[in-house]
Amino acid sequence: MGTVTPFPGARGAPLQIGFDRLELNRILDLYGRMVTAGLWRDYAIDLGHEAAVFAAFRRAAERPEFRVEKRPALRHKQGMWALIGEHGMVLKRGPELGAVLAPVERRLMKVVD
Repeated sequence: MGTVTPFPGARGAPLQIGFDRLELNRILDLYGRMVTAGLWRDYAIDLGHEAAVFAAFRRAAERPEFRVEKRPALRHKQGMWALIGEHGMVLKRGPELGAVLAPVERRLMKVVD
């Protein structure tokens, strides 16, 4: 019989962090409402080894106005979700996506009034 060789790579550690369907639906719903209000025009998704990032842009040639980051490694420390502003400052961090997106949703309500 032959020898069994283990598959290369870290055991149990994902090769790529991503958004699940409910998370992405929640983020894209907010994005759609912001596009309808005329505030955002483009987005980008980056799925990496440490984090998954959704970035929303006012125009395609600018820095992202907001970034929503999912970092599962911080789940038990600061919370795996973070809302990061245009200049790289963390605006909100927490364990649940809804609470982290709340400042952006409040901004949308101010525009509608």
